[in-house]
Amino acid sequence: MRKQTLKGLAVGLVAVFGLAACGSSDSTSDTTAAAAEPTGLACEVTDVGGVDDKGFNQNAYDGLKLAEAELGVSIDLLESASDADYQPNLQSFVDKGCNVIVTVGFLLADATKAAAEANPTVQFAIVDSNTSAANVQGLTFATDQPSFLAGYMAAATTKSGVVGTFGGINIPPVAIFMQGFAKGVEYYNAQKGTSVKVLGWDIAKQDGTFSGDFSDQTKGASIAKSMADEGADIIFPVAGPVGLGSSQFAMDSAGAVKIIGVDVDMSISNPTQAEVYVASVLKKIDAAVLQAVKDALAATGGGTDYLGTLENGGVGVAITSTITPELQAELDAVIAGIIDGSIVTK
Repeated sequence: MRKQTLKGLAVGLVAVFGLAACGSSDSTSDTTAAAAEPTGLACEVTDVGGVDDKGFNQNAYDGLKLAEAELGVSIDLLESASDADYQPNLQSFVDKGCNVIVTVGFLLADATKAAAEANPTVQFAIVDSNTSAANVQGLTFATDQPSFLAGYMAAATTKSGVVGTFGGINIPPVAIFMQGFAKGVEYYNAQKGTSVKVLGWDIAKQDGTFSGDFSDQTKGASIAKSMADEGADIIFPVAGPVGLGSSQFAMDSAGAVKIIGVDVDMSISNPTQAEVYVASVLKKIDAAVLQAVKDALAATGGGTDYLGTLENGGVGVAITSTITPELQAELDAVIAGIIDGSIVTK
């Protein structure tokens, strides 16, 4: 039986620790019933991971499905097989008359900006990038905060004294997870007088281990094996479907290696490998996309960025392993410190 072990500190923090499945969000529970007829067209262009990546592309589409159910909009989707598809997919949706076009990922930033500037009457929103034009809403997330918590938890629970992290490509939305994770381990060491080692990320150099893409699962397995060979027993992949290769390696390790999921509760989104996940760092993209569609239909979204934090419930951690009451209390204290600014996560 899965355990929900972290508790909120105050009103509003319950959502931080909720074990959120793809397509569900506490922030949408009070919305009104769907309209009888569609009120607009909301469209999504994915990054190369595809809509079934069990991560951020899929979670963004879950946000569109929430908008379909709760706002009565029609929705549409185009997947990008490579970066060469970004501009044609965007143009296709402009030509189709989408009221809002959501692009998923930092790598679509340039194409989104160009499309928005060429089509100033169309509303756009982009996941993992800031506003680039008056009709673009950036959907960003302080994922260093929950990653810090995951790093602290990993340092507290590792048996080998070695943990690891790796990314797909060294871009800001990936590096922020890895930095937060390593800082969480560093903070644990400072508090406890321990020397837990982090493989895959150098805090000072802002660089580390990367697969070079977000699709090749064999690379995820290879990197996980390399880290395990160096003693890591908990690994945090920030690499989309590449990380599924690490999860498979962990399955094959007969419990010697555990995984921290990313973006969604991967014990739910990847149920065939649920047993390998000790936690997942949540980036609640579905709720952000739903809000972006609402803002676009109300003509209030363009040029105003959204930032998900621990305080507003836009990011969080799903703990899917059993932790002690003492560690739970320590994590609660860390959360309070992050929110009040006394603990620095970057």
